[in-house]
Amino acid sequence: MTVPITPLRPEECLPEPHAGLGALETAKGNLPLESVDVTARLTGLVAGVEVVQTFRNPFDVSLEATYVFPLPPRAAVTAFRMEADDRVIDGVLKERGQARADYDRALAEGRRAAIAEEDRPDVFTIRVGNIVPWERVVVRLTMSQPLPYEDGAAEFRFPLVVAPRYIPGAPLSGPAAGDGVAPDTDAVPDASRISPPVLLPGFPSPVRLSLTTTVDSAGLGLREVRSSLHEVEREGDTITLRPGERLDRDFILRLAFDASSSLALVPDTLSGGVPDAPGGVPERVPAGPAGREPRAGETTAGREAGGREAGGREAGDALGTPEGTFVLTLLPPPEDTARSAPRDVVLLLDRSGSMTGWKMVAARRAAARIVDTLTRHDRFAVLSFDSVVERAFPGGLVEGTDRNRYRAVEHLARLGARGGTEMLAPLEEALRLLGERDDDLPGEPARDRVLVLVTDGQVGNEDEILERVGPRLGGTRVHTVGIDRAVNAGFLGRLALLGSGRCELVESEDRLDEAMEHIHRRIGSPLVTDVSVRAEGVDLVPGTVTHAGSLYPGVPLVVTGRYRGGAAGALTVHGRTTDGRTWEDRVEGRPARDGAARAVWARAHLRALEDRYAVGDRSLEQQIIDISLRFGVLCRFTAFVAVDTHVTGEGAPEHRVLQPVEPPSGWEIPAAMPMMVAGAPMMARMASVTSSAEAAPGTAADAPIGVVSGAVAPSAPFAAAPPPPLSPAPPPAPGAPGGGARPSRGFSAGGFLSRRGSEPAALTDLDGVRPLLTEELTRLGQAESLPERERRRYLADLASRLRVVAQMVGSHPGLLALAADLDKAEWAESSLDDLWRRAVDLLTALVGGSGRGEHGAGHGEGKHGAGDGEGKHGSATEKERRRPFWKRS
Repeated sequence: MTVPITPLRPEECLPEPHAGLGALETAKGNLPLESVDVTARLTGLVAGVEVVQTFRNPFDVSLEATYVFPLPPRAAVTAFRMEADDRVIDGVLKERGQARADYDRALAEGRRAAIAEEDRPDVFTIRVGNIVPWERVVVRLTMSQPLPYEDGAAEFRFPLVVAPRYIPGAPLSGPAAGDGVAPDTDAVPDASRISPPVLLPGFPSPVRLSLTTTVDSAGLGLREVRSSLHEVEREGDTITLRPGERLDRDFILRLAFDASSSLALVPDTLSGGVPDAPGGVPERVPAGPAGREPRAGETTAGREAGGREAGGREAGDALGTPEGTFVLTLLPPPEDTARSAPRDVVLLLDRSGSMTGWKMVAARRAAARIVDTLTRHDRFAVLSFDSVVERAFPGGLVEGTDRNRYRAVEHLARLGARGGTEMLAPLEEALRLLGERDDDLPGEPARDRVLVLVTDGQVGNEDEILERVGPRLGGTRVHTVGIDRAVNAGFLGRLALLGSGRCELVESEDRLDEAMEHIHRRIGSPLVTDVSVRAEGVDLVPGTVTHAGSLYPGVPLVVTGRYRGGAAGALTVHGRTTDGRTWEDRVEGRPARDGAARAVWARAHLRALEDRYAVGDRSLEQQIIDISLRFGVLCRFTAFVAVDTHVTGEGAPEHRVLQPVEPPSGWEIPAAMPMMVAGAPMMARMASVTSSAEAAPGTAADAPIGVVSGAVAPSAPFAAAPPPPLSPAPPPAPGAPGGGARPSRGFSAGGFLSRRGSEPAALTDLDGVRPLLTEELTRLGQAESLPERERRRYLADLASRLRVVAQMVGSHPGLLALAADLDKAEWAESSLDDLWRRAVDLLTALVGGSGRGEHGAGHGEGKHGAGDGEGKHGSATEKERRRPFWKRS
């Protein structure tokens, strides 16, 4: 059959204004998300935010709409609401599996429902199901977030787009976890949930965006408000985004004011009263007819199923001991002008395809600025990575001479964006370089170990990276520099937290100099370390106080936690200055009314537990769920679900749409984007790092390590690199032939810690580590002539090595007890002579003894088996079961 094709007249096919290649327009529209409205109220150092998303069904069949979107990584989501057909359904916070089952059941029964889930600390998914034709459904999210403050300014950053992330690993079989464009892999089992399709460049803006911010300085003396990436209009205390802006970059406000030390004691709201909305967002009255009572089956997020209040008490238990949340803000002491200790610095630069354009330029500048701050007393290495790892210098760390710094900057200038973001291998190589320490040698000064990562953080295997790297960060300070207009702030913040370092986010080249100034100050030693908090007159709830960390110049210390009893008392902060002296500061408490304090603390506490879970402690799952439900704050193991009682259709939705997202501003998206295709030649398994012989700049030493020079053309930003050779064998263990003379090299706790349980697996017996202990005893005798401060530092470092030796033999109480005491060697009140004598006595006994303590040599053998062959995902049976994606390992 022949069908004639009638040509269209030009006037019948006018192009859509501002449309890009492939843009479509219909009378109905073709995407379900109509608008996003953000309303924020900034009060002091806390922001209360309400996000309203409006969905419309443009089809003539029932619809399920899915939207993957970002939120600030430290935000506490405390309420969820769905509004449709003059009906208001408040969300219930439930265990995630139960919430998903309720949602699926409601859709199968033809009822309208919505669910909100967290897929990453800064990536969330909302699904709205059984939207009838032509209907609009509105969902509301309420949240609170703290505002970071340093050097006289606070920052409100609200992300608006989920940028594409590199997905490593081999594709998994079976049904996908989501509807995204990337397949699930063994490294990222939920990749299909965090990879929404991306609109073509030039596509007309499909979503109307409005953002309004009200600023209340809370008596802190606001001096200036600056907007970084958007055009805004200001009227009094209200700042409004100009119409026509797109959802393609973060919204950023910086507010300059003077902070002060304070201790706010915030009692929990009584269960019989109307709770304050978190962060100052007013509690909304249901929009149903005549302000009706909630229907059967409807509830608010403040009270979970089972009768427990989100405030932490059983419903109706008004006679229990009152509780509250404290927020301690402490300004650092004056900066010590004395020269800091020499440093070992490894600089990691991401040169992957997602760094194309201004980001690569800014990253090179940032890295060069860091190199320029080094002195001849420091040692450093520069590693750049995509699918492979390149060095600026062969071998290990080099001295920070003028010549070496010039060569490093010259190497950085040649880098262009290309390939995938294989981040795990370079991080492990950086830690290996920093583990090759010489500061335990007599006469050598103690050195600070610093790792600086410059990247956009766009990877999907965050948990795998944290699990592999986290246990090895002891003694290494990690600073992260995120360069992007839609940066993966959640991952970079978690990595910096584990490394007790700094996370700086750079959204434009104009911001780079300011951010790098902060990083330069953080690379040096902190002003006060070993910070702890002691309560006076206030009863702190055990296990609820957030990590105190260290005090840095220009950055207040913020510690939160829970207390029992009345809102009175004081907290004293203790720590150690760089010269080992004790330091303390006392802050008196005052009662305060802050509806966001409890939620912000709960989110921070949950985040810390989630990071421990990601590192390998799977026993925390139920504790995380219980805390999330108790305090009404969304986390990775819970979800908000809102289910209507009315039946609107005959069954499940007939059509499903995953809302495409904008290409991030500043990104150069190629026609085909391999970074969204997972498993390309098993890159995650094959990125390798090897040593190179000494060579001059521009020769083979500058070629990719483990890859033939010139294998990847820099002009192909997203081209997949050919697979490098298999990774080399690990370096010999300390004491083994070819392992070198220094016993400190190769002592990496991450290699020996069991990530799957609380009991370590023994790698050898006491006879196996006796050569190491003999070498330690010899070095201890050689170091006895060092000055007192260096001897104290030597004993503190010895503690970490003895702890690893104890781990290698499964367990050894004597070594562990001595290591615990040696950890305090740098304390001025500790007796140096006594600690030194104890170390000599124990090492002498172990070296010359007949194997005392060998009972721990085989400890854990039955539990873990004879080796570590179980692998990352456990046994074959566990693989076949395939755990829920939110319990990814």
